[in-house]
Amino acid sequence: MEPSLILKALSNETRRQILFWLKHPEDYFDETPYLEQGLTLKIGACVSDIQEQSGMAQSVVSSYLLMMQKAGLLEAERVGKWTFYRRNEKTIQDFAEYIRNEL
Repeated sequence: MEPSLILKALSNETRRQILFWLKHPEDYFDETPYLEQGLTLKIGACVSDIQEQSGMAQSVVSSYLLMMQKAGLLEAERVGKWTFYRRNEKTIQDFAEYIRNEL
């Protein structure tokens, strides 16, 4: 865990919003297309769904997701041509402990 990368990732409102959406993806994303493919939102949310929810350009959302993945806040899983992102709860918990104990 690199706290400085996490702090930088969390300094942007949209990136924080993405983490919030992914905490309870069933509240923010339609699971129907996932179920049709034999998947659930437990795999994470597809980049296109996150992009649609944010209302931002796909390239911007992709760069945000990559930054959050490099910081350890997100995990990515590729299924066919699709990439799904979900929260990395271990890193989030470790960072919360770091804040509680170190700062």
